Amino acid sequence: MTLPVRTSMRMSAQRRQAAITLSVSAAAISVVGLTAFFGGYRINLTPSEPLGLWQIVPLDRSPVVGDLVFICPPDTAAVQDARARGYLHSGLCPGLLAPLIKSVVAVAGQRVEIAAEVRVDGRLVHASAVAEKDGEGRPLTRFSDGVVPHDEVFLHSSFAGSFDSRYFGPVPASGILGLAREVLTYAP
Repeated sequence: MTLPVRTSMRMSAQRRQAAITLSVSAAAISVVGLTAFFGGYRINLTPSEPLGLWQIVPLDRSPVVGDLVFICPPDTAAVQDARARGYLHSGLCPGLLAPLIKSVVAVAGQRVEIAAEVRVDGRLVHASAVAEKDGEGRPLTRFSDGVVPHDEVFLHSSFAGSFDSRYFGPVPASGILGLAREVLTYAP
């Protein structure tokens, strides 16, 4: 009868050790995750920019053409439609959306023309073909031409399937969280 008691005690000690190990591991993962989140680190899982780990770097100036930024999409009808279609992921931006990583291709006062491709002040934006339909054959509404308003930016990604200002127009620069810096990424 002694043997089953020892086996039972050994199993109990193993369970306690497993519970302690699991608790310590969960706490360590939580600390690393919170440190990364509050340190501005984000994981990009969309093809608009390379996949992997990125950092939000504070932007202590006005955005300029060429900046690659993290930005919270505005709560507009076009963005809500994009969310319903599954183009945008959930996150901590207003409307519970994830921030986007996009390049600034025009700032306030610049004229944007959208036809088969995008032009800013008459200059063609590289890889800016405008799609008529999304990957599932649904029609896309493009932004109409115009001058970028004060305190707004026009965003672009060279990825052909990107949902950017070609479709939702200029967005408030106040939504910019910071510059996007690659940390550990992979471009398939």
